[in-house]
Amino acid sequence: MPPGFHLLIAAQFASALADNALLIVAIALLQRQGQPGWWAPLLKFGFTTAYVVLAPFVGPLADSCRKARLMMAMNALKVGGVALLLAGVNPLLAFGVIGIGAAAYAPAKYGLVTEMVPPRLLVAANGWIEISTVCAVLLGAVLGGLLVSPLVGGWLVAAWPGRPALQAAMVLLLAGYALAALLNLGIPDSGARYRRAHRAPRALVRSFVRAQRRLWADPEGALSMAVTTLFWGAAAVLQFAVLRWAGERLGLALDRAAYLQAMVAVGIVLGAGWAGRHVPLTRATKVLPLGILMGVCVPCAAWLTDWRAALPALLLVGILGGALVVPLNALLQHRGHQLLTAGRSIAVQNCNENLSMFVMLGVYAALIALGVDIRVVMALLGAVVAGCVAWLRRRALQRLPGANLVG
Repeated sequence: MPPGFHLLIAAQFASALADNALLIVAIALLQRQGQPGWWAPLLKFGFTTAYVVLAPFVGPLADSCRKARLMMAMNALKVGGVALLLAGVNPLLAFGVIGIGAAAYAPAKYGLVTEMVPPRLLVAANGWIEISTVCAVLLGAVLGGLLVSPLVGGWLVAAWPGRPALQAAMVLLLAGYALAALLNLGIPDSGARYRRAHRAPRALVRSFVRAQRRLWADPEGALSMAVTTLFWGAAAVLQFAVLRWAGERLGLALDRAAYLQAMVAVGIVLGAGWAGRHVPLTRATKVLPLGILMGVCVPCAAWLTDWRAALPALLLVGILGGALVVPLNALLQHRGHQLLTAGRSIAVQNCNENLSMFVMLGVYAALIALGVDIRVVMALLGAVVAGCVAWLRRRALQRLPGANLVG
């Protein structure tokens, strides 16, 4: 890998670790405030809103300046969101501010990868990015679970007398964002430069719409975009569904349910690592059948009643998901970089993926508010994933007859 790539990985890990630990702490804060259960997915809902609304602007922004410096500035904005939480601002609003930082951070991060890494190493590079991201999700869930546990909460109160345990936990998480900002300083400039975009908002929106059409009109771009969009929407729902399912069906408290949620992340790391080593970019579409199998496994896991049986089931779901998303994500970035610019292609990708999260989390919150059994919700989620991937694979066989789509 080129110089500076591992600093990028480390900075991504530190920032994502703080994001995911903060999510668990914020859920605990909502529970402490006595808010209804359907408020929890709204945290992510507010977080992803920025990705969708700001998509026409963050791509040109990432292309117009040194991406590492932009990433550092966005980590500083995330610190501002945590400060709002500490000041007692509504957690949904605070997570919206953190989402703005994340929305501008993503095209800079992935755009830098496509600029630094040659196409032959792009799947491996994406494997590293996804492994670092999912390890951060995994350890962030564990760290968040520890921070909201009674034992660690007692230590935090003793360390900071007069400060509630959850506030003390948020102060600790500020160190993660500070570390990420420092690591961003060491990432070298890729040297890539792009033609300056129009600055008028209307012109930026029109340019973004044209970029959307161009990427969706490309057969490989459309296939990879559709699958990754579906995957990340389903993953966002599963993140909350597993927590609720573990509490309702397995009788686990939030801190222990977070560890169970982490098993999915462990599986994604393993699947991403396998894909990064064994699936070249030219054969990225061969992993589509794994998406169908993943969709089948989710409802099977939902009817388990013992946490010991749930661990390997959730691990398998994660392995299949990691092996599915890494090659297709690399293919999407490769086609996006060829058809557009690095920042704009990632902004288009993020808009679609987060719009999927936005819609699917909204449906999930509505189903929970209506009192639908969490097992039924998970079964519906699995059926949607399996059915959509099967349809996309069949369509791809017709549009891409030369592609290797046989798993």
